[in-house]
Amino acid sequence: MKTILTAYKKNGFALKNHIVMAPMTRSRAINNIPNDLMATYYSQRAGAGLIITEGTSPTPEGLGYPRIPGVYADEQIDGWKKITKRVHEAGSKIFLQLMHTGRIGHIDNLPEGSVLSGASAIRAAGQIYTDTAGMQDHSEPTALTTDGIKTIIEGYVKAAKNAIGAGFDGVELHAANGYLLEQFLNPNVNNRTDGYGGSIINRARLTVEVAEQVAAAIGKEKVGIRFSPFSTLGDLQAYDEAEVHETYTHLTKAMDQFDIQYIHISSNPGIPQKTFDIIRSNFSNTIILCNGFTAETAEDQLHKGFADLVAFGRSFLATPDFVTRIEKGHLLNQVDFATLYTPGEKGYIDYPTL
Repeated sequence: MKTILTAYKKNGFALKNHIVMAPMTRSRAINNIPNDLMATYYSQRAGAGLIITEGTSPTPEGLGYPRIPGVYADEQIDGWKKITKRVHEAGSKIFLQLMHTGRIGHIDNLPEGSVLSGASAIRAAGQIYTDTAGMQDHSEPTALTTDGIKTIIEGYVKAAKNAIGAGFDGVELHAANGYLLEQFLNPNVNNRTDGYGGSIINRARLTVEVAEQVAAAIGKEKVGIRFSPFSTLGDLQAYDEAEVHETYTHLTKAMDQFDIQYIHISSNPGIPQKTFDIIRSNFSNTIILCNGFTAETAEDQLHKGFADLVAFGRSFLATPDFVTRIEKGHLLNQVDFATLYTPGEKGYIDYPTL
């Protein structure tokens, strides 16, 4: 049997296989509240040993996109309870990805009275969709004060506790893809002169403090984190390679010290082998690798010594019974790109199964 289909266990982390469903924004949470449609979507894909949910905002200010869920209000927690129950009934584990979008957003996508905020008052280039006016330029963010950063950290901790209360097995901190935590890491976006800007250690401070405090609040074994070294998503401009390498050396050492459950790497062609090597040598628990894998290339990856688990995004998006099709050797469905983020069932829960 392929390794990818066999049970996985490391440091008490036990899954029915080596397959992870990657986090994917799908924009079906009307009024930012998880719903029955989402419960069907996740339960359809519970062949995965681990499901990582779509990015979910820990606070109202982090809702940069339309129709993404939150986990800060009672009705959101109640909505998530239906989802975790159905996934657990299918024998899978599910982690909630906590994603504060920071400067990637538009004021029209935020609840009334909320302010778009970021590491600094630097507007992201490009546009973002709004339900009110279609595509719009990103709004200009307000630079977080030191007290504002403290409030952000408290928001993550409260959201993590809410996630456990909703039945999740843990949370994944989204420190990748150009969102708030990664915005602080990048010196082209973070021009602060306080304890959260300047040096590598200062720019990494928010990510480190969030991970440390969340782990203390809910248990280190219930915490994962996602990184994307050398990524330029979200209008993050590239910076010195040695500095990027040192940033993730520092971060992975900190995560290992906190003994969190896993690091999830969103791979890209810009990551040099030495950075993969330093992440693996610095971190003793589970590493998940994601981006562009087929069942065959994922199997090969598991034998190379870096990744313990492999995550799939589009394969699960279009093929709910992805794991069954690997087992039986069947072809996968094609992705309908026109319905990735549209509200409703089409392109969401109506993909055919065997």
